[in-house]
Amino acid sequence: MAGPNYGAVGGTFKIVRILQAVSLIAIIGMAANFISEMVQNNNTPSDVLVGTLSVTCIAVIYCALTYILFIDNILPFLITTGMDGMLLIALIVVAVVVGKPLSYVNCQIIGTSSVAESAARLSYELRQGFENHGEKVTYSNWIGAKKSICLEMKAVWGLSIALCILFAFSAACSVCLWRRSKTATSKEVGA
Repeated sequence: MAGPNYGAVGGTFKIVRILQAVSLIAIIGMAANFISEMVQNNNTPSDVLVGTLSVTCIAVIYCALTYILFIDNILPFLITTGMDGMLLIALIVVAVVVGKPLSYVNCQIIGTSSVAESAARLSYELRQGFENHGEKVTYSNWIGAKKSICLEMKAVWGLSIALCILFAFSAACSVCLWRRSKTATSKEVGA
């Protein structure tokens, strides 16, 4: 299962794809868990979480397919570069949308007495949302409901940022691999 010999760039491409898949699967698990909790409380899940889950599901399927095609030496590198770029843009949007309210939240103080008033208000609003079955859960309220939720959402945010870096890197690797395969094909034709 070694695949084609593209040297260090090919090895790097495979490692980056594996890291992308692991990060995406972690995000899918956390986002799906949050959506499940919201649905179990008869509420409509947050658009932020549904969007995050949609983008990451598409991306993990893409990663699996491109990894298989790379191993079989039939991956169209130029198209892969474009697709990596498009997924990079989608993941930047996810990172910004997920991170915008999170950047203002200190997870360590959620549930402490120093912020009891704001936490009580937030908790009240969240409970009201849960009691009014069928209402849409507000993402900014959801992340401040419990310390564990806040920390998990910060993990999703961090993984989203890491995925932006990984997809930019895999796009650069794809360009190098395309150039290398084009050069190798030119030498074979000339020989």
